[in-house]
Amino acid sequence: MAPEPASAERQARIAILGAGSLGQLWAGCLPPGSAVFLSRLSSSSPDLAGKPAPLEYRVQHPEGSATDCTVEVLPVTLIRPELLLVTTKAGDTLPALEQTLPWLDNRVPVVLFQNGLGPQQAIAERWCDRPILAASTTEGANRPRSGLLVHAGRGQTWIGGLTETGRLRVAQAVRQLSGSGLVIHPENDIQQRLWDKLVINAGINAFTAILDCPNGEILAHPLYLENIDKLCEEVSRVMALEANHPLAASDIRNRIQAVATSTANNTSSMRSDLHRGRKTEIDVINGYIVEQGRAEGIATPVNQMLTHRVKELTS
Repeated sequence: MAPEPASAERQARIAILGAGSLGQLWAGCLPPGSAVFLSRLSSSSPDLAGKPAPLEYRVQHPEGSATDCTVEVLPVTLIRPELLLVTTKAGDTLPALEQTLPWLDNRVPVVLFQNGLGPQQAIAERWCDRPILAASTTEGANRPRSGLLVHAGRGQTWIGGLTETGRLRVAQAVRQLSGSGLVIHPENDIQQRLWDKLVINAGINAFTAILDCPNGEILAHPLYLENIDKLCEEVSRVMALEANHPLAASDIRNRIQAVATSTANNTSSMRSDLHRGRKTEIDVINGYIVEQGRAEGIATPVNQMLTHRVKELTS
């Protein structure tokens, strides 16, 4: 059990695990003092973990205004949050929660903001007694340089429960995040929302990473044009096994093209990860299609090709 908070500032209502673009967006939009970032614990002596310096950065809003933010960074041993937002990369989420959740009350809702699919289900199964929720968001944010967070485009966020207790805490989570001013909706079928986002990412991110181009430029490239129809067929067949409202291949292509067009000048998160020398999330996007297809005997050669080519770029 975590020790009692030592000061009022350590009673922030919302803790954020992951201080990347999305984590900084939520912390910057929530009322000052209501959120903290969680620092890494010392594996040797977590009870003695120190207090790092606050994270200071500027949020550039879509309308052109800017807000200077100072967000405390604290070890989970020193706070008792009412809500935990997990905005780590998909591959980092499970180990981060293994380190963090033992210090949190079992009743604290945990909202997962990861791209793709796979980690959410694994976490819900691992901690089935906790209120585990997932979020799907279309908010756009990037960090062109240290100390600057650009809120590139306003979107919407849907939150739904993955576990039985999580489904009972959706309204609470939506209410606690409403002070951000971002548009948030409760979602009864969050699995569908996650799939709807996955099909878009599967048709855009890998192509932009391989071709090293903004989203819109993939639409005229031979690599995309020669493979997109087959990719959509593969995604549609796998989606039909898991989603309550699967999409036809033609609908998937139309959605991919619409998003790539509307975000033509944007850099995908996968392309950005490559530029920063970071591990990509290909395994939970196109790689997820490959693994689920393999388990069900569905051939996914285009998704395999894209997964392999992205991994070659990081080897």
